[in-house]
Amino acid sequence: MAGAGTVKNTISLAARWTSLPFIQPTTIGRVGTSFSSQRRRYATATTEKKSTRLRKMLVSPELEFIMEAHSGISAAIAQEAGFKGIWASGLSIATQLGVRDSNEASWTQVLEVLEFMNDASSIPILVDADTGYGNFNNARRLVRKLEDRGIAGAAVEDKLFPKTNSLLDGRAQPLADVKEFSLKIKAMKDAQRDPDFNIVARVEALIAGWGVDEALKRADAYLNAGATAILMHSKLKEPTDILDFLKAWQNK
Repeated sequence: MAGAGTVKNTISLAARWTSLPFIQPTTIGRVGTSFSSQRRRYATATTEKKSTRLRKMLVSPELEFIMEAHSGISAAIAQEAGFKGIWASGLSIATQLGVRDSNEASWTQVLEVLEFMNDASSIPILVDADTGYGNFNNARRLVRKLEDRGIAGAAVEDKLFPKTNSLLDGRAQPLADVKEFSLKIKAMKDAQRDPDFNIVARVEALIAGWGVDEALKRADAYLNAGATAILMHSKLKEPTDILDFLKAWQNK
């Protein structure tokens, strides 16, 4: 049970957040108000798109940080804490919906959560989009729906649908065919309307125990398919595999 201090802080945060000008009243009624709200989703007062700001973080020479969030209030807290971007975790979204991280929550249910998150924050969101929720047709439709909601990018992993959580011990982690997953990335690139929408290819070769050479092969293929960035995933407590990959990858 939360203590009085927790309740007070939560109420204080809520009060500050509800006082922010999400929707600026206009003299043209509902149409003007709706437009003002929609514009708020995509950009701040600088008019720079959220996707552009995330792209700049991905190519920045500095070490950049984004914070996990899974709801409107957690997105607001991440922004208030000073983070420049948000990682919309598939595991955390599934958990707060009370289901397992195995695509039990439909992609439309995830979209609804993302819409609340994006409305509650003005920093870019990179969503953990699992495998793209199906084949290339599902993945390219997902891109359009994410763009409609002002989401800055999607990270897709090269596993089979429905996915298995990567952190489970002793579970088989079957990977997608490299060529098939590359074509999925190309389909997502073809579907995007915003040139700065970010498609991050998450490589699960180390999770599956296939080694650094396989990880390199897959990363090269996904880069050539048009991925904005590569997310190399490992669950080891020490960084040997990641460092070996980085040394061979040479910051492509």
